[in-house]
Amino acid sequence: MLVSKQWLQEFVDVRQTSGQELADLITKSGIEVEGVEVRDAELNNIVVGRVLTKEKHPEADKLNVTTVDIGQAEPVQIVCGAPNVDVGQDVIVARVGARLPGIKIKRAKLRGVVSEGMICSLEELGFEKKYIREDEQDGIHTFRENVEPGQDVLEVLGMHDEILELGLTPNRSDCLSMYGVAHEVAGILNTKPVFPTVDVTEASETTGVKVQLDSEACSFYAAREIRDIVIAESPLWLKNRLIANGIRPINNVVDITNFVLLETGQPLHAFDAQKLGNQIVVRQATAGETFQTLDEVERTLDPSMLVITDGERPVALAGVMGGANTEVDSTTTSIVLESAYFAPISVRKTSRVLGLRSDSSARFEKGVDPRRVLLALDRAATLIAEVAGGTILAGTAQAGALQLEDHLIEASVSYINHRLGMEIEGTVMQDLLERLGLGVELSADALTVSVPTRRQDLMIPADLAEEVARLYGYDALTSSLPREASRGFLPKRNQHRRHIRRLLQGAGLSQAITYSLTSEQRAMQFNEQHDLHPVKLAMPISEARSTLRTSLIPGLLEVAQHNVARQHADLAYYELGSVYLQRDASLETLPLEQEMVAGLMVGLVEQHRVHGTHVKTDFFVMKGIVETLAEALDVSLTYESVKMPSMHPGRTARVFLNGESIGFVGQVHPGLSKEEYGLKEVYVFEVDAMALHSKEALVYQEISRFPSMTRDVAVVLDRSVTASEVETVITQAAGPLLQRVELFDVYTGENVREDQKSFAFSLRYQNKERTLVDEEVTTAHQQVVEALQSTFDAELRA
Repeated sequence: MLVSKQWLQEFVDVRQTSGQELADLITKSGIEVEGVEVRDAELNNIVVGRVLTKEKHPEADKLNVTTVDIGQAEPVQIVCGAPNVDVGQDVIVARVGARLPGIKIKRAKLRGVVSEGMICSLEELGFEKKYIREDEQDGIHTFRENVEPGQDVLEVLGMHDEILELGLTPNRSDCLSMYGVAHEVAGILNTKPVFPTVDVTEASETTGVKVQLDSEACSFYAAREIRDIVIAESPLWLKNRLIANGIRPINNVVDITNFVLLETGQPLHAFDAQKLGNQIVVRQATAGETFQTLDEVERTLDPSMLVITDGERPVALAGVMGGANTEVDSTTTSIVLESAYFAPISVRKTSRVLGLRSDSSARFEKGVDPRRVLLALDRAATLIAEVAGGTILAGTAQAGALQLEDHLIEASVSYINHRLGMEIEGTVMQDLLERLGLGVELSADALTVSVPTRRQDLMIPADLAEEVARLYGYDALTSSLPREASRGFLPKRNQHRRHIRRLLQGAGLSQAITYSLTSEQRAMQFNEQHDLHPVKLAMPISEARSTLRTSLIPGLLEVAQHNVARQHADLAYYELGSVYLQRDASLETLPLEQEMVAGLMVGLVEQHRVHGTHVKTDFFVMKGIVETLAEALDVSLTYESVKMPSMHPGRTARVFLNGESIGFVGQVHPGLSKEEYGLKEVYVFEVDAMALHSKEALVYQEISRFPSMTRDVAVVLDRSVTASEVETVITQAAGPLLQRVELFDVYTGENVREDQKSFAFSLRYQNKERTLVDEEVTTAHQQVVEALQSTFDAELRA
């Protein structure tokens, strides 16, 4: 929002405050001023001149020698090259010694003829080309108003001014108008704003315009009819105001609507009454309906858009832009002036869908003040009658109702002081809030504040605390440390994540972070849950990143593929991240986000060149990492051989926790790893990270000071029996003396039938309170042997 200090002066006395000082005050009160432009900073000694004579230059066809009255005793001679200079014109003259942007004017000779000054164009004074009349864009500026030679041009053009650029946040829509800024500045300076009174002079004839509302997106619509107007160029004061605020003048009627928009914040629109007719219907657009806006673009509408119609065809996009079919032009003699309250959401949707932004839509989107809807209409009608010579017909055509009630906020002095950490008297708070134009009732500690409709950002007691703080002065807030010291902590889930990372890094794996998006094909790899469905993006940037992943493994394989291609043969990575599981084929429900931890290893896990040892990654190395993770997290896992399409059929196991599957471990199928990823032998695991979280707190025990005793047992049993089943029986049979069971050999071959296999376990016994004796260990070990024989019909192997 651009704010002219010269215009602001009409509402608030800011004569004793410079533009920069005013900017500092506004910024300190909570609205950032992004810059201050002094319009006459590089200009001086520029006056109005009247061309008295014009003759061709004797030595140059494109130059003219003129004599110009600049309000001095004698006219001056100026050589001018502008094609539109002529006798009798009132022009801009930069006298000798004058300064223009980047230029100092000196007395000079042009082709032997003395020139004492320069006749200027508006562009040479720093005006952008869009603000200059088309007939003067390649020549000098001529005044069409009554001016006198010698007058200060900068005063005539309103350039003794400073422009403040406000960086408004979306909640401060009240400052998108000069009225709103005046309220704000008056509050800061502790004064009262003064606004012009509006007195409409109506003709005896009553308007025949009728308004009908057929959409809830327009709660109120009003129109006035003005006849016998003359479309012409706007007077200089009006053009000066618009240009200072960054708006290009068009004609007197359109310029007035823009002027009132800037002044009150209420958007208006003028229709050519003869093109519009007497019927106005506000409705939603129909599907496929077309409409040409004022920018001469044909637009296709949809039912989400609100339109103004003449009963049949659209004539404006409500709150966004008018239509070319009812545009005010040079032939217009009567107009219908619109002012309305449109729903912010409706205007925002229309603007976004069509990619069409305007000053009107910017204000309607944030919400306009309903109390200014009729005020702005009457203000604009009065100015149009004055500037364009029109007659205002009696009555206002309107439909709907406006919500004009103030919003009440109940708070307390103690609440605001507690929020600010200060001790401000209630009467001081009352004075500060009343300076902003709010109604305040103070009773002991209670504050009841009546908020006018222009301040739609004030809704709750905390908003009042902010208003008090910024007017009281942020610099006045006391600096203090928090009264209560608090310790930060990590939530248990984050502690668990950190523990997993440390364990895996300690096991020699490096962390990888991969994309959550992959291709549809890879999204379904390593997925043993066949009821899952891929979740695809509506507008993916590429097919390779079109689907949410259901496993972390494909991303780790891509990392391995990248590194192996760059001659890194021995790799060990892990990732802790989310996968997305969708079991509803219709995709009507949101996918389930599940946090998983996965690992990948390729090549050698251990290599000692000096000792000549090389340990290659295999199934048991990867399973050992999972076991290490489980043991450190105090959970007990079991395993079961499984076949998965993406995994090696004989080197893959499903991981169980308390009888429920939480993941898998094994070798990637050689065909997949080699053909798709260019990797020879890859081992991976993936388990539910949150399932590994032990529900019970860890209990620490003192290490026993007494020695342990070890016994081995080797049994031959049926091939269908798993090692975990045998380990369970051993643990139950051995009793409390058994501290550890470890499988150290699995044998099939000579001296063992084809339908059998041999397991060899090492059992460690220990008593934590005293030294064991052989008889105790022998008894416990014999119980183990008997339990294996009775449970699995096992035979001891010598």
